[in-house]
Amino acid sequence: MKVLSLLFLILALLSASPVVTAGKSDVVELDHIIAVVNNDVITKVELEDRLQLIKKQLGARTQLPDDAILRKQVLERMIMEKIQLQIAKRSGIRVDDETVNRVIENIAGENKLSMDQFRQVLTRDGMSFAGFRKNIRNELIINELRKRQVNNKITISDQEVDNYLSNHANMKNHDDEYLLGHILIATPEAATPEQIQEARSRAEALRNRILAGEDFSRIAIGNSDDPQALKGGNLGWRKRGQMPTFFSKVIENMKVGDVSPPLRSASGFHIIKLMDKRSPDLSHEVQQTLARHILIRPNQIVSNEEVRQRLESLRARILAGEDFGQLARAHSADTASAAESGSLGWSNPGMMVPKFEEEMNRLEPGQISQPFRTQFGWHIVQVMSRRKHDDSEQYLRNEARKFIGKRKAEEAAQNWLRRMRSEAYVEYRFNQ
Repeated sequence: MKVLSLLFLILALLSASPVVTAGKSDVVELDHIIAVVNNDVITKVELEDRLQLIKKQLGARTQLPDDAILRKQVLERMIMEKIQLQIAKRSGIRVDDETVNRVIENIAGENKLSMDQFRQVLTRDGMSFAGFRKNIRNELIINELRKRQVNNKITISDQEVDNYLSNHANMKNHDDEYLLGHILIATPEAATPEQIQEARSRAEALRNRILAGEDFSRIAIGNSDDPQALKGGNLGWRKRGQMPTFFSKVIENMKVGDVSPPLRSASGFHIIKLMDKRSPDLSHEVQQTLARHILIRPNQIVSNEEVRQRLESLRARILAGEDFGQLARAHSADTASAAESGSLGWSNPGMMVPKFEEEMNRLEPGQISQPFRTQFGWHIVQVMSRRKHDDSEQYLRNEARKFIGKRKAEEAAQNWLRRMRSEAYVEYRFNQ
């Protein structure tokens, strides 16, 4: 159940509980506001519910900081969630029930559970199904907001890819992957010298505690301003191209277990721990398919059923000996492939739309599919041949593009989150 537990941690968003009354005359207030976030609030019960859920998920795997420290860290995460959900609402971002249901079904399927079994697991872990649905919806909304505000604005030129490949081709062990732990002590925009020095001193003190033997994850959970803090600062496996440039330069000289000195960036001061290292095999071979098809589209005059019957007739004529290519040239609405006797050329996995690829992959060379429908119309497809193809060069270019995009997106997201936080009105209703 490791996947499910991780999802609980990632998706443990907002939860609400009512004020409890003791009787008709005596009202005992068990809940109160502890933070105002713009025009919304976070209550004590919401915070305590979240705190207990996170402690339950993390407690067995890592040494947790004191409740007061963890409570403050969890509250900051809840504040950021509130701010993002508020912005998403103003932006008109919505997630429909069908999408939420599909995601939940996928989560249950990945854990090899039926929906009834999945509900039982949620109950066992202290979460209602309705609360879990709300968490999923909120997480999807935040993901869509970040996509619009950050990811979709990232551009990567061919020259950047060329430069990345050129620079990394000359680096020793440039394909190695690193498992990193990360602590960020953030500084505000336009930080004063005093604020910068205070952050530097905090980072140095935390590093000294780590070097003295304190658990890195525990310190990250209790002190880091990075979004991954509640995962113990674990950034997962990364290649150099997936890291900020100043990270990659530092880890060149680090051994597994080493902890970097505080590293300054526009976001604040960073502490990196190299937790592990591995060298993957970068050779990449794919199975390519050479296929041809005939496409016919329905219209106001010709119905879907008539198109399907027409393709069945063409398929029967091909099986009876007529030439596929001639019939494709005469009947296919895909003019580009029709000019090539219906040929689509050699295709890699993922190049075709999912339904087309699914039908094509079922066929042995020489076989012709039954008529099927995609968003483009109705098809019959014939697989002509298959081959193994080494596309390592293109694979490396694609990976380089992904690495650059991820690095840019993370840096942009940090700046975006920091700006949102500084622009929001946050009032604490308790002594921190």
